[in-house]
Amino acid sequence: MENNYQYVDPDFEYTNKNGVLHNLANIDDEKILLAFESLKVSKRVEELYENPIQITDSYTLLKIHFHLFQDVYKWAGQLRTVNISKDGKPFFEGERFPLAFQYIDTLIAEYRETEKSNKKDLAKKLAEILDNVNFLHPFREGNGRTQREFLRLLALEKELTLNLNPPDNKSIYERYMKGTIESDVNTLSLLLYELIS
Repeated sequence: MENNYQYVDPDFEYTNKNGVLHNLANIDDEKILLAFESLKVSKRVEELYENPIQITDSYTLLKIHFHLFQDVYKWAGQLRTVNISKDGKPFFEGERFPLAFQYIDTLIAEYRETEKSNKKDLAKKLAEILDNVNFLHPFREGNGRTQREFLRLLALEKELTLNLNPPDNKSIYERYMKGTIESDVNTLSLLLYELIS
């Protein structure tokens, strides 16, 4: 799926004039940066499988993002300071982030109150969290990878496994993308119900 993001960043806070994100390796080619980022982040994801970050609240997203992207961007783990839209649809305004994080915390509390044996309700709660975190889109780059890891860690709290990015199943990623892009909680609920075990 193609990413048609638009950013309001007149001061080039995040990118150079060619649109390449400022990065710690000073890479000036978008394709090389993509490969570099993928390599570094994959290694950091493996570390989180070995030593999971405990989720305290929705702001744990910042810790996860920092861990994943610390080798690539100096703003890893920091909330974006630019507004973002995709295909003309805006994500949550940065000025109102505290309100959104507070709401996501209520969803996390509801998830935690759900019985481990009730996988259907767990999947629905996780889908609601995912939908809201995706709309929040708190980072300039790396939102999808961060939110997938966030959900995996929430599932782990219930001693469940969840992999929203299996390398051998493209349809899972496509359904995940469709559900998040269209803000379709039912599609996400069904997908998560199939995946949590």
